[in-house]
Amino acid sequence: MQRLGSFLLGAVLGGLIGASVAILLAPSSGEELRTGMKERVYEIRSEVADAAAQRRAELESRLAALRAPASPESQIPE
Repeated sequence: MQRLGSFLLGAVLGGLIGASVAILLAPSSGEELRTGMKERVYEIRSEVADAAAQRRAELESRLAALRAPASPESQIPE
């Protein structure tokens, strides 16, 4: 468990350091960078919401099929 915590801490710190360096060395201005980041976050959020809605619809249809009573043709006679 301690190894997992150390790994996660390292991953988070590495991500923060990498993001900070990328922002500092970015060729565009701060305003352009923030605008671009906001747009990208909006795109990702929209894609995730669409994927979640699609998956939810798939799972709901599967659940409805499982809950539906079996038709007499599908039952195996004894």
